[in-house]
Amino acid sequence: MIKKIPINELQLGMYVHDLHSSWLNHPFWKSSFLLEDQDELDKLRSCGIKTVSIDLSQSKLVSPAISPVPQKVESIGGAPPFAKQPIASTSTNISFREELKQARRTCSMAMREVSTLFSQARMGKAISMDGAEDTVKQIRGSVSRNPQALITLARLKTADSYTYMHSVAVCALMIALAKELKLNDRMVENAGRAGLMHDVGKMMVPDKILNKPDRLTSEEFAIIREHPERGAELLGQIETIPAEVIDACRHHHEKMDGTGYPGKQKGKEISLLSRMAAVCDVYDAITSDRPYKKGWGPAESLQRMASWEGHFDKKIFQAFVKTVGIYPVGSLVRLKSQHLAVVVEQNEGNLVSPVVKIFFSLRSDLPVKPRLLDLANKNNSDTIVGRESHSKWNFPYLDELWQEST
Repeated sequence: MIKKIPINELQLGMYVHDLHSSWLNHPFWKSSFLLEDQDELDKLRSCGIKTVSIDLSQSKLVSPAISPVPQKVESIGGAPPFAKQPIASTSTNISFREELKQARRTCSMAMREVSTLFSQARMGKAISMDGAEDTVKQIRGSVSRNPQALITLARLKTADSYTYMHSVAVCALMIALAKELKLNDRMVENAGRAGLMHDVGKMMVPDKILNKPDRLTSEEFAIIREHPERGAELLGQIETIPAEVIDACRHHHEKMDGTGYPGKQKGKEISLLSRMAAVCDVYDAITSDRPYKKGWGPAESLQRMASWEGHFDKKIFQAFVKTVGIYPVGSLVRLKSQHLAVVVEQNEGNLVSPVVKIFFSLRSDLPVKPRLLDLANKNNSDTIVGRESHSKWNFPYLDELWQEST
């Protein structure tokens, strides 16, 4: 018994069946739930949603104005694929803050190893995968202890380290995403290998193009677009590299609508690891500072990626958001209390209420003494009401704020 009503008719006790809005445009991960909390009702009325569908059969305190007359059931296609499932627990054993120190060591080790591997490729030498295998295991260990620490840390890159740290970051993202998708151990390992080696073909691209600080010409971009095939050819010479890893190297720039490259593959023609790599590669690229472009904030990046119709596998993208959080660590957010805050840690099982650090007052337009606030705490009344653009505010110390322990 589904009925579509204007948002101003929504009342406590009604069972919300569909919010009729992209899940990135409202503060709820779930799209169907019993509305029992006044704060949730206030949020729904203030976030721009025009209509909702309610399920009369599951509502408890239905207004007499909403008569439980059988209605034609609407076709519900806008809810995210994972919205009705409980948020999967991860194998997190220690806190973000505790893992951050180890993650720094792992990042340094991994970057040195990738640098060595890529140097071998550039000089035409045979690539030794022994170090790469150990690197994948080290990164997997960090992600298993806490999936956020290394993923967040790997976003911090210098111009000189970008190529290597990008591979480390995509490796960590691929492993975390594979675990979220509940892939078996072999596929988790292959996901990590694919992430670490997906851009090895860029070593065949001249430095003056690869490190060019300005926009590429069409001729230069054509050369860059050769790197997936070049990388796959290089990996194909190594007997121990699984075929799935080579395929992900070759096809991580394909798009679901067939407009990607090099094969213009479409939909399920694209392998699972390639569809995963497409999401992880783009996310890390657009959140990283480049000589020609300032990186977007993590939450802003997810919102933009969600709007790119035909680019990503929707189910994989939803799982990716569950992996990094709707508001990933380092995101700049605006609170109901008229403060700006940076996300410093995720709350497992509550993607919309992370731990944040308040540092700026919108009322006074001045910084305030930084303080931590756990938005999931039952005694807390503050909430996130929106994402803020990093480039709009241009705070130079955001990364320092989330790395500090207090």
